Amino acid sequence: MAESKKTVVKVDVHDKEDKRKAMKAVSSHPGVESIAIKDQTITVIGVIDPVCVARTLEKWHPEILTVGPAKDEKKDEKNDDKNKKEERIYYPCGPPPQCCVHIVEETPNSCGML
Repeated sequence: MAESKKTVVKVDVHDKEDKRKAMKAVSSHPGVESIAIKDQTITVIGVIDPVCVARTLEKWHPEILTVGPAKDEKKDEKNDDKNKKEERIYYPCGPPPQCCVHIVEETPNSCGML
């Protein structure tokens, strides 16, 4: 099973309208648990590929700053002692889709003879 990731992306947003549009674009992906935006930084937590987040935010010139676990390990150690229950992620419609990149040649039918 995939685990939640915390992805921090720097974007070029200047007004409230751009921030709202960027958050709406990222929130449309399945697997996003939470989104926070502060200044020009968007923090996305969830089961989502960081590259998918960046591709969604192409309009605002994204730059992936950090990718890591969703929770701090120090906090997890304290919570593990208290709660020994096993957590399971349930997807009612199957796992979230994965992004893939297709490389296409500019002229796939070009002749190689000179």
